[in-house]
Amino acid sequence: MKNLKRYRNLSGFIVVLIIMLSEKVQAQQDPGFTQYMYNTMSVNPAYAGSKKHTVINILARSQWAGIDGAPETQTLSYDTSLKYSGVGIGFNVTNDKIGPAQKTSIDANVSYSLQVTDASFLALGLKLGGRLFNVDWSKGIYKNPDRVFDTNVDNEFSPTVGLGAFFYNNKFYIGASIPNVLKTNNYSASKENVALEKEHMFLIAGYVFDINRDLKFKPALLFKAVMNAPSSLDVSANFLYLDKFRGSVSYRWNDAISALIGFQVTDNLNVGYAYDLTTSNYGVYNTGTHEFMLRYEIFSKGPEISPRFF
Repeated sequence: MKNLKRYRNLSGFIVVLIIMLSEKVQAQQDPGFTQYMYNTMSVNPAYAGSKKHTVINILARSQWAGIDGAPETQTLSYDTSLKYSGVGIGFNVTNDKIGPAQKTSIDANVSYSLQVTDASFLALGLKLGGRLFNVDWSKGIYKNPDRVFDTNVDNEFSPTVGLGAFFYNNKFYIGASIPNVLKTNNYSASKENVALEKEHMFLIAGYVFDINRDLKFKPALLFKAVMNAPSSLDVSANFLYLDKFRGSVSYRWNDAISALIGFQVTDNLNVGYAYDLTTSNYGVYNTGTHEFMLRYEIFSKGPEISPRFF
């Protein structure tokens, strides 16, 4: 029991330390997902409507299992295209928690697609929304004489404005985006600066190879950068068999190695799971990260004959 208590205290200390040092080390502040390639609108508003039908997506991520107060994120998204207008619309609701802090984001996305060739499109996207930021220091074992930890943050609102571009055809895609161009300072009731959010910049790309009639292979990457902070690179190898079974492995530079599986349950319903094994120093204190996905697609003229692999 003594060792367990010591471990729990150490776990809580690590989480709080990450929060306290976030401004100095510039930790990634926007929530990220291992299955980002199936939730692209969360980082790029230009993706809204690109599937040409309605998509409802749910993702739940539990990070660093075994650590008290570790990050937990849930997101619900909806996007669709407005028939032949070239306009796509979408909505995101995200709940992100770490230790005593909680951030809820609600965003509306709109895109407009320009047909570049017979099979290629360039979409430009805009995101408008807002975030509610809360910190309740009564949750957990945080004891510090600093007055920052004595005053909570209650529903502090900050607006979000995001921009994105997405070029794609049936085999290839590349996109660039800034999900929020606004810098935000979050303050406690005592007017102390608790968190500073800076611009996140994303680059995504992928290409689908037809290995044979039944098997597709898609290498993909996501590059993420924050001003005055270390960059992040996620590369993955994704396979689709019989348009039903998905299997992937990915590597996030200096952070984690991941395994992803998925299954097309019906023509409309797809389920997915990802497991991250932490490769950084934090791996000593946790047993990995779990992520679950449900995606439901509504087709206007029956299911697609050959579903697009992104």
